[in-house]
Amino acid sequence: MQKNFGMVQEKKEAVLYEMENKNGMRAAVSSYGAVLVSLLVPDRDKKLRDVVLGYDTAEGYQSGKSWFGATIGRCGNRTENAQFSLNGTVFHLGKNEGENNLHSGPDRYDFKFWEVLEADTCHVKFFRRSPDMEQGFPGNFDVSVTYELTDENELKIIYHGVCDQDTIANMTNHSYFNLNGHDSGNVMKHTLRLNALHYTPVRADSIPTGEIASVEGTAMDFRREKEIGRDIGADEEQLALTGGYDHNYVLDQPGFDMPFAEVRGDQSGIVMRAYTDCPGVQLYTANFVEHEKGKNGAVYEKRDGFCLETQYFPNSANEENFASPILRAGETYETETVYAFGI
Repeated sequence: MQKNFGMVQEKKEAVLYEMENKNGMRAAVSSYGAVLVSLLVPDRDKKLRDVVLGYDTAEGYQSGKSWFGATIGRCGNRTENAQFSLNGTVFHLGKNEGENNLHSGPDRYDFKFWEVLEADTCHVKFFRRSPDMEQGFPGNFDVSVTYELTDENELKIIYHGVCDQDTIANMTNHSYFNLNGHDSGNVMKHTLRLNALHYTPVRADSIPTGEIASVEGTAMDFRREKEIGRDIGADEEQLALTGGYDHNYVLDQPGFDMPFAEVRGDQSGIVMRAYTDCPGVQLYTANFVEHEKGKNGAVYEKRDGFCLETQYFPNSANEENFASPILRAGETYETETVYAFGI
């Protein structure tokens, strides 16, 4: 099903596409931004709870500051000094976080209209051509984002892209989850298990130092299930630098045989298991969300959601120690992330 989602960018109409599986789980995505707008999941009492933060209309996404549900591209996370070198040429990006580039800068993919190639009750496939030098990246990048809702209560997000020049490709989704419901307050009592022995420490500007460090003995350790809020106020430099968790974790075993993360809502009984073939994931605890007016009259505050943004590591275009996000001309960029729900 589809419906009008509001007028943006010189009164162009955005369309909301709604999916539903046999269990009654529902998801909605928008042609404006290819954003995930809502995700309604049955709780322990079989009542549906919308577990992602967002806005009521496309206008909210156009003016919003927190990247709710956003499709991020061409390169997610941070790039030092808003530049990178590729094949001997330095490419300059927009500076939108001090001297650095965050999520490819102000000319954002989630501020673009996407063409809808396919849409039915269980999946929607968005497409756009990112032209040569858009955001500062070389090459015409033909990219698609597919959202698929399965009868196993999985939301799959699949990225596919090809470029006619060597470029950088590091797509992600910036949904904020709250398994008690998007309007239920903070997620500090949610429990999280994250299969990652290592993470990438950051400087004061949140650019990684280049080190791959062990979580052993630190507040960064989620290898055993614990409440997200248990150690968030610990007297540790990394947490002080970022105001909470905003760090890239090095996944022990990327792939789809076992989840890299398992999160439990303390009030709803909803469990989310996440899978990806990406090498890393950014855990972010909404450290900078303040008085953000959202869906159905909700007002979102700090810690009211958590993000698990699957990715190549931050600043990987400039850091030889990290897996490379370079996409060679004519090669295929393809990656998938799955969020699976149960009770």
